[in-house]
Amino acid sequence: MDSLSPDELARYSRHLLLQEIGREGQQRLKASRVLVVGAGGLGSPAALYLAAAGVGTLGIADFDRVESHNLQRQLLHSDQSVGTSKVKSAGERLRATNPYIHIVEHDTAVTEENAVTLFSSYDVIVDGTDTFATRYLNNDAAVLARRPLVYGSVYKFEGSVSVFSPATGGPCYRCLFTEPPAAGTVPNCAEAGVLGALCGVIGSLQALETIKWCTQAGNTLQGQFLTFDGLRSSFRSLKVPRDPQCPVCGLHPTIQTLDPRRYRPACERTTFEHSSSMSSEPTAVPIELSVTEASQLLGNHPGSVTLIDVREPFETEICTIAGAKLIPMREIPAKLSELPKNRHLLILCHHGGRSLRVTEFLRQNGFDQVSNVTGGIDAWADQVDTRLRRY
Repeated sequence: MDSLSPDELARYSRHLLLQEIGREGQQRLKASRVLVVGAGGLGSPAALYLAAAGVGTLGIADFDRVESHNLQRQLLHSDQSVGTSKVKSAGERLRATNPYIHIVEHDTAVTEENAVTLFSSYDVIVDGTDTFATRYLNNDAAVLARRPLVYGSVYKFEGSVSVFSPATGGPCYRCLFTEPPAAGTVPNCAEAGVLGALCGVIGSLQALETIKWCTQAGNTLQGQFLTFDGLRSSFRSLKVPRDPQCPVCGLHPTIQTLDPRRYRPACERTTFEHSSSMSSEPTAVPIELSVTEASQLLGNHPGSVTLIDVREPFETEICTIAGAKLIPMREIPAKLSELPKNRHLLILCHHGGRSLRVTEFLRQNGFDQVSNVTGGIDAWADQVDTRLRRY
């Protein structure tokens, strides 16, 4: 077990005074390898506390770049790091926090191709991601790599934490939620918002669970699902049994490899052909279009296409697309009579969640020529008009 230098003994003295951790526990931390997936709202507090605690090797995996709207909750980053890669920004901050540990920057997405190999090189995986597709991918990869996954999730004012580790007899994420929710039924934080300080609460709990796992101090949340209500400042713990029918960690698992088709983002649909055809036949109008397809339609058929922005008014003050008609999602039911049925309606929001629900609602109410713009104005700013401010 790695020894501690006099400087490290002084730095971690408050840990050494704890009977449950002591010198042996601190040495276990120094010998531990922990990977934080996502250098965002949850990864920021989790990584900061793990670095300060003395985790010997701390990996950070993220493919994204720092944007100004991240700074409300992603405390690893600053104004000076806007535009730089998140792992580079995180690495600089974490090395400044604790020069006695080794920081490994994985400036890449965790994918079906690399996840199991990457996870296998660490002792504990901390999931700081924020989409259902990535959560299921991380869970399945952790099960296949036989590594514990410290799960965290935030939404508006609520958060949850657990430790999933079938290799040590516990359940996995799929034991609790077998499959992702249906597309468009659950908005993400980019659509619904999240209180920044909530990320600090949940991310810190993830760090706590990781430290307990590495030091063997106390009882972890394996087999329990802890929820936190930030508005009421209340916690609730639910028991999560291992499901013998679980498709990835059950007695007869059906998920034994990471098939990319299984981890498509929830908003992606495969039952409709994407087409730019302007035929009047309902089946010729796809339920979803990419931002490039939508931009081409608006440019080529301005007299027969209408772009409807269903974001909130304050969002349009940040950025907007010229010519778009603003009708917030909550006002759509009352304004059905104002919408033309003889035009192709393109529905746009921030990331595509709200607009997908509006698209489905309109189709259910007799509007056949309606398409959701996948990725929303965020994708538009990335792929069509880079002058638009992203948020």
